[in-house]
Amino acid sequence: MEWALVPAAYLLGSVQPGLLVVRLTLGRDVRDLGSGKTGMTNVLRAAGKRAAAVVLIMDVAKGALPPLLAGALSGDPQLEAAAAAAALTGHVFPVFAGFRGGRGVAPGVGAAAALLPWSSVAGIAAFAPAVLLTRYVSLGSVLGVAAAMGAFTVAAAAFGQPLPHLWFALVCGPLIIAMHRDNIGRLLRGEERRLGDREA
Repeated sequence: MEWALVPAAYLLGSVQPGLLVVRLTLGRDVRDLGSGKTGMTNVLRAAGKRAAAVVLIMDVAKGALPPLLAGALSGDPQLEAAAAAAALTGHVFPVFAGFRGGRGVAPGVGAAAALLPWSSVAGIAAFAPAVLLTRYVSLGSVLGVAAAMGAFTVAAAAFGQPLPHLWFALVCGPLIIAMHRDNIGRLLRGEERRLGDREA
């Protein structure tokens, strides 16, 4: 019965705050703007800081809640990791939004923090300087994901972090990076948009 949490986590992840907030504030589909994604960065460019902050909080929360609930219900690391992965997958490929969602960074932060709190510290430590120095959110996101994956690897190898948690990081981390492949291409060509560039 506890494993019913996994499909429930996918459905929760499929709820797209970015889609809802921009539709309420601008009357438009955020996927028709900018990058075509539903996450915080595209919402920031399309609808501004307040809308982006709401989306960020809600996306982080929907990534964190399923693994936290799994831990409270069962304490089974496999269920925790599966619930975390399901929530993130729902965000990236949402059944409620034609399987067109976000890149997975914010729910990934929530899920990773729920499984291994200091992995989020490692991710932020890589993300923040990169964004502050370059204003490329995508670069910071990719570096942050890599740092969080490294934290999970060290925690599993040296500190007994459950292996299912490591598998979450090694499967979902590359998924998030893969969702940035267009950004990576633009970074290499010098065409990537910087933080602060609003959608026209």
